[in-house]
Amino acid sequence: MSINPTDILMNEHRVIEQVLDCLEAILDRCAADDSLDLRSATQVMEFLGGFVERCHHQKEEHCLFPAMEANGFSGECSPVTVMLREHELGRVYVQGMRSAIESMAAGDSGPLKFLQPGRAYLNLIREHIRKEDTCLFPAANHHLAEADQQRLLAEFDKVEADEIGQGIHDRFLRLANELAHHLHVPVAEVDHQSHAGHCGH
Repeated sequence: MSINPTDILMNEHRVIEQVLDCLEAILDRCAADDSLDLRSATQVMEFLGGFVERCHHQKEEHCLFPAMEANGFSGECSPVTVMLREHELGRVYVQGMRSAIESMAAGDSGPLKFLQPGRAYLNLIREHIRKEDTCLFPAANHHLAEADQQRLLAEFDKVEADEIGQGIHDRFLRLANELAHHLHVPVAEVDHQSHAGHCGH
């Protein structure tokens, strides 16, 4: 059975949501007892920088979004523009979390500094994923021709080869599952066919 590029992205969303649940568990514990699980928080940052930024966002920003813009989804108020702005805002929140971890590790601030950017990122990305899954991706599948879909699959493979590298995806999926087990978070159910040859497989 053939898959669409958006099937791959949605499957990656399930893994990202699993790590968001882990981040929420870290934040809840931080708020409850004014402590931060530095190891787990650092692992979440590793996942966000590797899987989300280098793998998932690369496919969206350099492959899918330009294809959609070429098919009429352009302009200041287009859904693609909105998604790009949310990606940028997410990066600001991630940097805020990184700075909080560095400050705490250096003894310059307490764990509560991690809470604000963490909560903001959590809320932003959960809603961002919902909008992509329910609105943006169905619109892409409706408007993109089969040739566009096949070209995007090839471009996704190129991102995998050029940006990520052999075996790195397995490491990120293992990291996501290690976090889930450590923090007692359910492991995501993913479509392994959609993962074949792509991030998280």
